[in-house]
Formats: sequence, C-alpha cells, structure tokens
Amino acid sequence: MGVFVFLPLVLPLTAWPVARLAEQHLHPRTATRLLTAVAAVMALCSTVCLALVMVVGTAQLPGNPLPDGWSDPEVRAAVPYDEVAGKAAIPALCVVLVACGRALWRHGRVRRRAHGALAGLPGTSVAVLPDDIPYAYALPGRRRDRVVVTTALLDRLEPVERRALFAHERAHLAGRHHRFLLAVRLAALANPFLRPLRTAVAYTAERWADEEAARVTGNRRAVATAIGKAALVSRGTPLATLAGLAAVPGPVPRRVAALLGPAPAARRRPSVFTSVGLAAWAAAAGTAASVMSSANAAVTMFLIFRAAF
Repeated sequence: MGVFVFLPLVLPLTAWPVARLAEQHLHPRTATRLLTAVAAVMALCSTVCLALVMVVGTAQLPGNPLPDGWSDPEVRAAVPYDEVAGKAAIPALCVVLVACGRALWRHGRVRRRAHGALAGLPGTSVAVLPDDIPYAYALPGRRRDRVVVTTALLDRLEPVERRALFAHERAHLAGRHHRFLLAVRLAALANPFLRPLRTAVAYTAERWADEEAARVTGNRRAVATAIGKAALVSRGTPLATLAGLAAVPGPVPRRVAALLGPAPAARRRPSVFTSVGLAAWAAAAGTAASVMSSANAAVTMFLIFRAAF
C-alpha cells in the first residue's frame, strides 16, 4: 500500500489551476460540470483512502475486531506509517463524516422550511411574497420547482429586468444547479484542498444562469442591469439562509462585465494548447492518479486482510 494511500489526500492540489482558469476561459456550463466532477471524484478517493488508513489505526486499539494475524510483523510491514497516521485518521474521518452529515441535514431542513413557508400560497411556478426585504431565489422541489421573489425587489426592477430575473432563477432550476453546489460543498468538507473548486463552481453556476437568461431574453444588457440592481438592493437579505439551495450572488462586477461582452463559445473541451487546456489535463491526470492510488490501496488492504485470516 505504501505512500499511495496518502496521495489522494493531496492530489486535489493539481486542480487548483483549472479552478481559476476554467471560470475565466470556459463556458460556465462546461466549467461547472468539469469542476464538480473533478471535486466529487477526488473527494470520494480521499475519503476512501482516509478510511483505509483509519482501519490501520483501529487495528491498534484494544479489543479491535481484526484477526490476530494482523499483528504478524510481515503483515504490519506491508502497512507503513501505521503508528501515527493510522491513529490520526480516526478522528479525521469522524470529522469528515460529521461535517458532511450535518451539511446534508441542514440542506434538507432549509428546503423543508422554505417549502413550508409557501404552503398557503397558490401552487404556481412563481411565488411573490409581500415582503419589504428585496430578494429572490430558486427553490427546487420533488413535485414542483418554484421561483420565490418579494414585491420589494420587483418594485425596483423594470419589466424587462423582471423577465431577466425570472429567466435567471428558472435557469438555476432547469440546470439543477443546487445539485452541483451541494456536491462541491460536500467535497470541500471531505477534503479542504477542494475549497477553491467550491468557490469556482459557486461563480460558474451563477454565470451559467446569467448566460441562459441572456439567451432566453435575447438582451444581455437587461440581464446585466437586473443583476446589478438586485445585488445593490439585496445586501443583508436572508439569502444566506438558502446557501444550500441556490448559488451565492458571486462577484457581481465580473458577472456584469461578462454579460456586457460577447457570449462565450460553447465548446465541450478546451484545446490542449491553451493554459486552461493544460490545467484541465493536469486536473484530469491528478484525478486519474487519485482513482488509481485509492484503488491500489483498497486492493492491497483486501489482500492483507485475506492473508491475515
């Protein structure tokens, strides 16, 4: 097993360049999918390897359920660094599991509370709340997806800007952006080295919705204006309570500047002869190495257990 079991814990560092370059040079849809896939795979691999190292640490605890053959010197020699890393992996894995479980529980609780707050309203796709606080968000549901917006925000927007706002929120629902955001959120909790990917996906998901709204309305300037106005008047609103349901507003000036320029090219994969292409291939290589390392460690651990019985 050797040092390979520790590689997936640090290989997410290979994805840092593409996390920065993808949001600048790739289409937001492509960037969101690519970064989410890389983050999910790397987080899974690092968690598997952390669990394998934890097994090594558990073997040193009194009354462990492992076979007596585990204490054989030849068997223990096949599992290096078991004295320190094995014991440290036990609380580390517990922290990861508790953090991910808490995030999932809070995500579900917020969704239930949000749907419960709309229970008395008509079952339309748009719910307008008579609230003095201006905000809007996309609320996914099992039976019906809804766009929630307050009268305070609608009063501050022109008709064309309202259409842009609704198109933006509907794009979040149609693209199931909450799933991408939840995936990268759990990945960042599983491995802190994946936090830059979570930040990048929060931005690219918003840019994805921006571009879809611009395509639907056919007016990029109106979408940019609606985003700018909503960001200015929505500061301090309870949007933070719905962080698990929709993307955060993100760097608004960058989004507005992107909308005032030409639409990004919808290429499925970047050219290898560009900076983002090289970064993407580096992230792909790191992901592949992470998968192979975790698979190698898992197979080796299985063989060691088999020999110990």
